[in-house]
Amino acid sequence: MRLLRLLSTMHRPVPLRLLAFAPAAALVAGCGSWFPGGDPVARWVPAYRIDIQQGNVVTREQVEKLKPGMTRLQVRDILGSPLIADPFHADRWDYIFTFDQPRKPKQRRSIVVLFAGDQLQDVEAPELPTEREFIASIAKGSGGFKVSLLELTPEQVQALPKPPKAEPAAGSPADAPAGAARTYPPLEPS
Repeated sequence: MRLLRLLSTMHRPVPLRLLAFAPAAALVAGCGSWFPGGDPVARWVPAYRIDIQQGNVVTREQVEKLKPGMTRLQVRDILGSPLIADPFHADRWDYIFTFDQPRKPKQRRSIVVLFAGDQLQDVEAPELPTEREFIASIAKGSGGFKVSLLELTPEQVQALPKPPKAEPAAGSPADAPAGAARTYPPLEPS
């Protein structure tokens, strides 16, 4: 009896819902297995990767401003806060900079600032790029971008129009208006 029921259920037609669901399930479950080398679109369109910067950017111009005898506060104003200020080596600050861009070589620089008490003693730094060289090295694309000038040359300063001379004010400062003379009632009743 049980055998007859089992045989009768095996010859039933497959519901249409199951037939519609099977191709969709196969597509979703086996997307990566359709192509032996992986998805062909992924080979031609690379994944987006972000730039990773850690530490302080220290340029040649900043290090040239440092002079022996400067205080820690003055050094911090020029270079920024150190990445490593070790309590076991209180007279040493380490400025470490790393910059990792996709498809470009990783940049890494380490600058060591040594103090004697509160006074700057020495700076140990590799050959550092100027600010313009650093900007050119991180620029996107092959052409980079144009950096605008931040200062005027002496010739440009002389070419500026001269401001008009101010006329001396008539009368003395006592003649200047002092504002409206107002009296206000007291804040508290007396």
